[in-house]
Amino acid sequence: MSDNTRPNQKLSRRPDQKFKLSVQAGNVQDVTGVQADDSSTETPAAAGNRVVEFTTPRAKIIQEADAAIRDDLEHFPRALAAYAALANDPEALAHWDMANYITMRKLGYNDHGRVHSFITGAASLAITELLLEGGVKPDIMESGIGDADDVYLAVILGTMLHDIGNQIHRASHEQHGVALAMPILDRIMGPLYPDPFKRAKVRSFILGSINCHDLNPPPLTLEGGITAVADGTDITKGRGRKAFSMGSVDIHSISALAVDEVVIERGRTTPVLISVTMNNSGGIFQVEEILAPKVIRTPMRRYVELRAATRPEGEEQILSRVRLDGDHFVMDLESGEQIRVDVDDSQKRAQEAMAAALDIGVESH
Repeated sequence: MSDNTRPNQKLSRRPDQKFKLSVQAGNVQDVTGVQADDSSTETPAAAGNRVVEFTTPRAKIIQEADAAIRDDLEHFPRALAAYAALANDPEALAHWDMANYITMRKLGYNDHGRVHSFITGAASLAITELLLEGGVKPDIMESGIGDADDVYLAVILGTMLHDIGNQIHRASHEQHGVALAMPILDRIMGPLYPDPFKRAKVRSFILGSINCHDLNPPPLTLEGGITAVADGTDITKGRGRKAFSMGSVDIHSISALAVDEVVIERGRTTPVLISVTMNNSGGIFQVEEILAPKVIRTPMRRYVELRAATRPEGEEQILSRVRLDGDHFVMDLESGEQIRVDVDDSQKRAQEAMAAALDIGVESH
């Protein structure tokens, strides 16, 4: 797939639905073994005769995310000014392109570049808005350092810059990202915060979000939790299909193709409800491996309800619905059975194994 296309994802917003990332035409068969429609610019790949049926220019996805972000920041002038500066910053644009080059071209991973940064940026603001509407005070406000405008600024900058460290290497990309973000943040925040004391304090939340977005270590602030969870919501097949089409066929790319839609909206018992719609049960890997740990291992845990369900049509289904309950998934099977299983947090297990090998303790949460 060319760098200028991405599966037909759409970002939309309605008064009762804060954020929706969906992929049209929904099942894994539309990636392989079908005839591309007339609007497709793709041709079958030489290896495996793979076809991508639905494509959308990256510019359209970015345009939709940009509109959603600007809408959320309309009443927060400092955050809007910071976002506008970042969206057109040449250094940031180069970082996003190079992060994508390393993750996709060298490692065969999913999108970690500009499109991902804009999508997760829009998701992070939707989450922030729901938290504030629910009476939750993020740490910048709780500590007295700043107001809602400062919170939005920290969240959008931290989320959109969270993956730039991948351009150096996937290993330690969080720490690399902190170093690379510093000059950009100083350039953008300088005119917005004449007081260097407050500027440094707000910046610390942004750097913390970048450093902790992949739970290594887990974030301690709510702002960091927002970035981590927003990152985890970009799991639809719109993100996974490009890696698949480039030949990365593994559980990550296959399971990503099973996720059609992620919706962030107001919950019934929590400020935030994240609903994942899958076209087959394979998508549960994305929910369990990527999204659920970013909910349960961050300060967002108290404020998020997570649910996943399969579409009734398509292949024979095993699961009808999955919901997160503390550290467990409760799975409703098509047979009517209900199963309770632990979340498989592979990253935490890896950290514990390393700590055991070094004979140091890892705090349990």
